Amino acid sequence: MRFTGSALRATVYVGEHDTWHHKPVFVEIVHRARAAGLAGASVFHGIEGFGASSVIHTSRLLSLSEDLPVAVVLIDTEERIRGFLPQLDEVVGDALVTLDVCETLRYTRNEVRR
Repeated sequence: MRFTGSALRATVYVGEHDTWHHKPVFVEIVHRARAAGLAGASVFHGIEGFGASSVIHTSRLLSLSEDLPVAVVLIDTEERIRGFLPQLDEVVGDALVTLDVCETLRYTRNEVRR
């Protein structure tokens, strides 16, 4: 699928140990985004951070059992992202979601021209 131009980016911040029906919530979000036909979804694992509780979660050696931050980034048109938000309502418990208007550029390899 070729997608360029204006888009809406939703970033969902959760903990790596957050679950939905015994699965990591970030996995469920990505699978639902794919099933909904969104243009893209990526998961980024944080090495340190804090949220509403103000407790710092870190990957440093002495804190191996901490619940590290995870960001799930979804991108598509504003209409499709906003249409997907009820899916997030269903699977996330404690989370922060940010919505950002962005411009997308997609690069593809060109075939050899003769």
